[in-house]
Amino acid sequence: MDAEGFRPNVGIIVLNARGQALWARRVGGKDAWQFPQGGINPGETPEQALYRELYEEVGLTRDQVSMIACTRGWLRYRLPQRLIRRRSEPLCIGQKQKWYLLRLDAEEASISFDNGYKPEFDHWRWVSYWHPLSKVVTFKREVYRRALTELAPQQIQLERRWLRGQDS
Repeated sequence: MDAEGFRPNVGIIVLNARGQALWARRVGGKDAWQFPQGGINPGETPEQALYRELYEEVGLTRDQVSMIACTRGWLRYRLPQRLIRRRSEPLCIGQKQKWYLLRLDAEEASISFDNGYKPEFDHWRWVSYWHPLSKVVTFKREVYRRALTELAPQQIQLERRWLRGQDS
């Protein structure tokens, strides 16, 4: 937790060769979908947290993806008042995130939720890159917009390469 009450976290956008994003549904959340994300443990770098969370949440290892880009700085969001755990010390008022853009190099069948950890997701699908912006919970929407916008040039290059390959 930083001095302001923001928990350090990583956000993960995994793209397929077409430039579509992996979109995952939270267990028990009915229609609660999001990108994989997770906290950075004490003594862990953001990049180490990225690969740990990637495996814990969607079963992918470092050698099954390629890192395309990451956001330059931290992107922050505040939790709604109803979600702040007032009794916890230190008090967490939100998250500060570094976002990573990855390309899946392995088969889709490599994506799994049963990896020895309590699953956070129960379903996934490929969606257009901007689709999550209108679907994620409201309090995360601005961080998603900023992350997607900053990383969009690299996503567009990937999508264009795929489209050129289809013309051949």
